[in-house]
Amino acid sequence: MFSRDRWNEILEALTSNMFRTILTAFGVFWGIFILIVLLAAGKGLENGVKLDFSGRATNTMNMWAQTISKPYKGLPKGRRFTYKIDDVAAIKDKVPNLKIVSPRNQLGGWGGANNVVRGLKTGAYNVYGDYPEVIQQQPMDITQGRFINYNDINEKRKVAVIGLSVAKELYDNGEEILGSYVKISGVNFSVIGVYKTKQTGGDAEEGQKQIFVPFTAFSQAFNRGDRVGWMMITAEDNVPITGLKEQIFDVVRQRHTIHPDDKRAIGHWDVYEEYSKIEGLFTALRLVAYVVGILVLLSGIIGISNIMLIVVKERTKEIGIRRALGASPWSIRGQILLESIFLTILSGMVGIIFGSLTIYGLNALLDANGPVDMFANPSVDLTVILIALTILIISGLLAGFIPAQNAIRVKPVDALRTE
Repeated sequence: MFSRDRWNEILEALTSNMFRTILTAFGVFWGIFILIVLLAAGKGLENGVKLDFSGRATNTMNMWAQTISKPYKGLPKGRRFTYKIDDVAAIKDKVPNLKIVSPRNQLGGWGGANNVVRGLKTGAYNVYGDYPEVIQQQPMDITQGRFINYNDINEKRKVAVIGLSVAKELYDNGEEILGSYVKISGVNFSVIGVYKTKQTGGDAEEGQKQIFVPFTAFSQAFNRGDRVGWMMITAEDNVPITGLKEQIFDVVRQRHTIHPDDKRAIGHWDVYEEYSKIEGLFTALRLVAYVVGILVLLSGIIGISNIMLIVVKERTKEIGIRRALGASPWSIRGQILLESIFLTILSGMVGIIFGSLTIYGLNALLDANGPVDMFANPSVDLTVILIALTILIISGLLAGFIPAQNAIRVKPVDALRTE
C-alpha cells in the first residue's frame, strides 16, 4: 500500500548525503550498462557474421575432387579423378534425405583473365554451368527476365543470367539487356535475366560479378563432355548435411576406386558445420557477456549493501525510538529493503536508458556511414531488458537483506543509549 510518509522518509535518507548516494548508485548503473552494451555488441557481431551466410543455403556442402593419397586395387596414389554426371544420379539414388544435388562447372575465378566480351567492353567473371535448382542453394533476386529452366537444359540453349555488377560494367545506362548477346570465351550467349544477390556487406558486389548458363550448354560449348567440376549438395531441412557426408563420400569412393580410408581424395566445405560452429561461438559470447555484466553488477550491489549498513548504523537511535513506539520488526525490515530496492532499480533503470541510447547511437552511426564488415545492427531484445529488471529486483533485495537484519536486531534500550 502506498504511503507518502514512507516514501518521503526514503527520499530524505537517500538525499541526506547525495554524493555518497550517487557514488553508490554508479556501481549498479555501470554493471547494467556494461551488460547491455556487451550483449548488443555480441549481437551486432553475430548479425554481421550471419549476413555472410544469408546468400546461401546453410544445410549445404560443396564437394570437389582432389589428388588420391592411397594406392588401391592396383591403382597408384597421386592420381587424379573427375566427377561424372552419372555420379550425381548415383548420390541421389543411394543417399537418403538429400534435397538437391547440383553438378557445376566453372570458368574463370579469382585473378582470372578477361573471359567475357560485349562490343568493346570486356571483363573477368565467374561463369557457372548450372541446373535450375541452384537458385535454391544460392538465393538471388531476379530483377529482369528469368533464371534458367529445364527447357534450357534439355535443349542446350546458349542463354545466360548475368549479375547486376556485370550489367553495370558491360552495358550503358538505359541500354536494353534482355535479348542482347555476351561472348563467353568466344561463344555467344543470349542474356535472359539479371540477378541481384541476397548477400550483404563486402561480398555482395563480388557475388554479382557472376554469370549462370545451363549446365548442358556449358558442357557442349566448352567441351566438358560428361565431366563435373564440383557439386553443391543440400540435405532436407530436418537432416544436417554433416551427418550424411560420409555416406556421400562412400558412394564416390566406390565409383572411382578410391581407398575407403583415403580422407584427402575428396575435398569439401561443410557450410552447416561452419554455421554450427559460429552458433556455438556466439552462444559462448553471450554467456561471457552475462557473466562479466553480472560480476560488475555484483560489485555495485556490494557497494549498496555496505552503504545501507552505514545508513542503518547512522539511524540506530531512530530505529530504537520506532521500536520503542511499537514498530514491528517487519516494518523496520521492510523500510530498509524498500530503500535498497529503490536505489538499485533507480540506478539500474538509468543504466538501461544510457545503454539503449548508446545502442541507438551506434545504429545511427552505422546507417550514416554504411555497413561495417562483420558488424551489423547491434541490439538487445525485450527478454534481455526483462532479465536485467529481474536481476535488479533480486539484487536490491540481496543488498538490503543483511542491513535489514542488522536493523531488527537492535534492541530499543541499546539503541536509545547510542549517541
